[in-house]
Amino acid sequence: MPIKAKILLIYTGGTIGMKKDFETGALKAFNFSKLLQRIPELKLLDCEIETISFEKPIDSSNMNPEKWADIATIIEDNYNSYDGFVVLHGSDTMSYSASALSFMLENLSKPVIFTGSQLPIGDLRTDAKENLITAIQIASLRENGNPVISEVCLYFEYKLYRGNRTTKTNAEHFRAFISPNYPHLIESGVHLKMNKDLFLPLKKDLKLKVHKTLDTNVVIVKMFPGMSETVLAAILNISNLKGIVLETYGAGNAPTEDWFIRLLTQAIQNGIQVVNVTQCSAGSVNMGQYETSSAMKKIGVISGKDITTEAAITKLMYLLGHTIVQNDFKTVFETPLRGEIG
Repeated sequence: MPIKAKILLIYTGGTIGMKKDFETGALKAFNFSKLLQRIPELKLLDCEIETISFEKPIDSSNMNPEKWADIATIIEDNYNSYDGFVVLHGSDTMSYSASALSFMLENLSKPVIFTGSQLPIGDLRTDAKENLITAIQIASLRENGNPVISEVCLYFEYKLYRGNRTTKTNAEHFRAFISPNYPHLIESGVHLKMNKDLFLPLKKDLKLKVHKTLDTNVVIVKMFPGMSETVLAAILNISNLKGIVLETYGAGNAPTEDWFIRLLTQAIQNGIQVVNVTQCSAGSVNMGQYETSSAMKKIGVISGKDITTEAAITKLMYLLGHTIVQNDFKTVFETPLRGEIG
């Protein structure tokens, strides 16, 4: 008889773990050690489930690199004792966290699945039960003794996505996330429909490396008609700034005015990494396709291709936390590390 998969449920905070206080009406975190009491359906899953919680669960709006390191440490400390990990997380910054953890967990050979909900677990119409049950079920999937999924994913509203390909687009619907430039990996219906050719390959014989050094001297700047030279200059002159994700128009287009190119050229010469991503919800940067992006290509702006803003900023933090020589940085960023870029 096959041994049951062991899954560690990591609760960081967020709506999914809340219950309503009947006296005040306010939402508060419930005791996750009593999870099976609140969701008895979990007993029907063919796996063993254990739980661990942040000492002080946080709203995902307060998520930061220190908390990402806490999640990575929990996974690192328990890596050899469990077959998979499900991270319960508030939806607002879940795509940032899933992206960050994908870079921080090098040579991952087990599933790490982020999920959450739009309504609390105790609400009559909650989406929490389905998200949680299916995320655990997917994390426990095995074939020939090996995990089916071996990457950081995000499960929400019947679909499993590559975590670093997602973005939150809706604050009210149960379908809160999309993966604009990469198909979903699994769809949950009567059966789990798996698109196995899209999965990252299993790195079975490589040792997990956990990276906890992220450089937060970065900024996201969204282009808009009327952005002034004074404003951009002030941003690029921030003390210790090391990287900027520039959200441009369409396929990576931006003004061709002399002051704009001059400021970016000076920033790059000063060692600031400038990454060009599109502010469109889907599509890819293609610098040089139009005259309005050719100048940026010439001065050495990094192409974000089809990367999401969430993955771009966390990848920038991750790479800046490593010692990468200036001349190699552009090449490394434009190379897919965890399936985050096409």
